Amino acid sequence: MKEENLWLKYEADELDALEKVCGDYRAFLDAGKTERECVSEIIRQAEAKGYQNLYTAQTLQPGDKVYAAWMEKSIALFRVGTEPLEQGMNILGAHIDSPRLDLKQNPLYEESGLAYFDTHYYGGIKKYQWVTVPLAIHGVVVRKDGTRETISIGEQETDPVFAVTDLLVHLSSKQLEKKASAVVEGENLDILIGSRPLKGEEKDAAAAQILKLIRDKYHIEKEDLMSAELEAVPAGKARECGLDRSMIMAYGQDDRVCAFTSMRAMLDMKQTDRTLCCILVDKEEIGSVGATGMQSRFFENAVAELMNLNGEYSELNLRRCLSRSCMLSSDVSAGFDPTFASCFEKKNAAFMGKGMVFNKFTGSRGKSGSNDANAEYMAHLRRILDEKKVVYQTAELGKVDVGGGGTIAYILALYGMNVIDSGVAVLNMHAPWEATSKADVYETYRGYMAFAEGAAL
Repeated sequence: MKEENLWLKYEADELDALEKVCGDYRAFLDAGKTERECVSEIIRQAEAKGYQNLYTAQTLQPGDKVYAAWMEKSIALFRVGTEPLEQGMNILGAHIDSPRLDLKQNPLYEESGLAYFDTHYYGGIKKYQWVTVPLAIHGVVVRKDGTRETISIGEQETDPVFAVTDLLVHLSSKQLEKKASAVVEGENLDILIGSRPLKGEEKDAAAAQILKLIRDKYHIEKEDLMSAELEAVPAGKARECGLDRSMIMAYGQDDRVCAFTSMRAMLDMKQTDRTLCCILVDKEEIGSVGATGMQSRFFENAVAELMNLNGEYSELNLRRCLSRSCMLSSDVSAGFDPTFASCFEKKNAAFMGKGMVFNKFTGSRGKSGSNDANAEYMAHLRRILDEKKVVYQTAELGKVDVGGGGTIAYILALYGMNVIDSGVAVLNMHAPWEATSKADVYETYRGYMAFAEGAAL
């Protein structure tokens, strides 16, 4: 715990395995910059490993592998064990949504010859971090007849990019006197998308040019934007960070780093006695609400479908299954940053390169809103990880009275199952570009593998 730097521990073959996992992780980040894109990529990888759609399966036997996707934004993977589902599952759970700028339903407007998309930010962000950053637009537009257009603009070298503008420093004396939370207002996070007027148009000619372009290329009318989900995210690929290439710099690592390592552990696992589950959900950044968030009945319904195909379903068996399950709520932790050391309590902070992180509780200040894991469960996990020689550390999310945060852990704990938060330490959390240690990514993958094959508590 905090004493062993993983880079000094790994042998040559382990370093090769680490680079393979981290290379695949960067590719996953590039393929999934939105929840829909993540689910699509997860299904692609799962089907390549023999997973089938739960909702079209006829029966299930031990060893069968199925997935249940919901509204293209959340997904659960199951590998059926030899024990009855009534005895519970080993569950890895993470979220696949990340902070971003969402286009409003009436987004297009023009001001002083410049065309903009109006946005509403999603999740907790420092608004000033999102100005002058090259942005890409991803998402779907659904027409009234049900046909859809998938959008991804800004990721290819030949694509245009977009940006939120900022005031030049020469005129910023009053702006710089404001609190950081007010330097950039939410309503000013509008994306510059064009400046070339359409010939023949006398009013809002730049906006008219944008409408013509999207109509010609995507067959989208202005009214179609009412039934669209378009997200502005940082443009560009995940990159290796540092001269030593020891880190990964990318958008959306909270919480796709845990989503990827959970999924990868699930796909790489062999059959076990206990049924395995990996649940990856939407909307965590805004409270896990909505039909695709963890507070919905999607997961519970999917388990009921699984038990029905297995010939085990009853309301009592479903309740027993959920209450007897064990879960790792796979979410990131704040990595100790020496530049801002005063915000951390160093004895209980997560350090880069020191392994997967356990947060016995999250919440804010007096543990408000947290799941506080039982000591017996923590001891159980220590034994499993020590047997597999997985390096791990424990942490809190900063000093007691400085802040805090939440995960999906408390929601699964409502079923009575044992749940604890665990994941990867991240620098720049919720910024457009976040940083992780390759060693922590790999060790967390190993930790999730150990947990998945472990016995029940």
